[in-house]
Amino acid sequence: MSAVYINSASCISVQDTLNEDFFQHLTPENSSQVIKAIEPNYKEFIPAAMIRRMSKTVKMSSVASHYALKEAGIQQPDAIIVGTGMGCSQDSEKFLKNVIDNQEEFLTPTFFIQSTHNTVAGQIALGLQCHAYNFTYVNSSSSLEFSFLDAKLQINDGEAENILVGSTDEQTERTMELYRLNNTIKKSEDIPFDYLNSTTDGVIWGEGSSFFVVGKEKTENSYAQLKDIQLRNTLELDETQNFIGDFLAENNLTGNDIDAVILGFSGDAKSDVYYAKAMDLFPNSALLYYKHLSGEFNTASGFSTFMACHILKDQQIPEVMRINSVKKDGIKNVLLYNHLSGHDHSLVLLERA
Repeated sequence: MSAVYINSASCISVQDTLNEDFFQHLTPENSSQVIKAIEPNYKEFIPAAMIRRMSKTVKMSSVASHYALKEAGIQQPDAIIVGTGMGCSQDSEKFLKNVIDNQEEFLTPTFFIQSTHNTVAGQIALGLQCHAYNFTYVNSSSSLEFSFLDAKLQINDGEAENILVGSTDEQTERTMELYRLNNTIKKSEDIPFDYLNSTTDGVIWGEGSSFFVVGKEKTENSYAQLKDIQLRNTLELDETQNFIGDFLAENNLTGNDIDAVILGFSGDAKSDVYYAKAMDLFPNSALLYYKHLSGEFNTASGFSTFMACHILKDQQIPEVMRINSVKKDGIKNVLLYNHLSGHDHSLVLLERA
């Protein structure tokens, strides 16, 4: 199989990740139940008349994809693939509210049309006038990983050379209320807390949009080589180490070959045990975490992939991400492990380009 490279990376998140020096200004958050993304000035990228009709996730994705394509020097990608867990939740809620308020009569179709999960990929294609392959994956916390896998297969099969791959999720008021009621979001009395040693269930919920250009050829801007991806819907706790060990073995690696491991510790005591189990495999690796910077959400792995790309390219690790004190002379292999509430486990292996 031919090599596949990540040639650009862009992210809108709770951190100011659109700024070039964001590495020096990463700020942990553990005192709010919900944290919102830092949004750019959309008027610089999107016509004012269109902004009013776009939900937050579409606006974030439009800007993040713009930056990703610009950095890669690509005007027309050969495919657009987007992963999202919740899709355009704001418009979904608006449509359902209209149904109730109007007693199912005299409904305008706009919110319904814009509420579908593939709206994001469609709007990006419309903006670019791109008629190429356009697909959306909705697979909870592994939505981005399925998107990467699709892109990797297309490039290996010779069907595309440069593909825009992204992930996005937004917050909505009603959904956040429901998440508080079912204890998905951590109770206010349990905040603040230690992400790595939490004794309570629930998470701090975030949002964001991350986009990458995946290409067949290595360029001067290449961040990483996308080596391999492994996905598992359900996993018993005692299967965790075999799941990871087998994945490394398939790539002719051992735990000692991994320079940095990025784990999705979310502060949810019930599901973080998987990450604790995984750490035992990497006594000589730099162990990192990131959801204290991004919050938990369906496609939070987009933020970790973005961070991994910069770690590989810049050859430095932000101190705020460190779990242990292991430091390497050089960073070649980075492993990303993520899941959401103990389901949809994903492994992504990146190698320095």
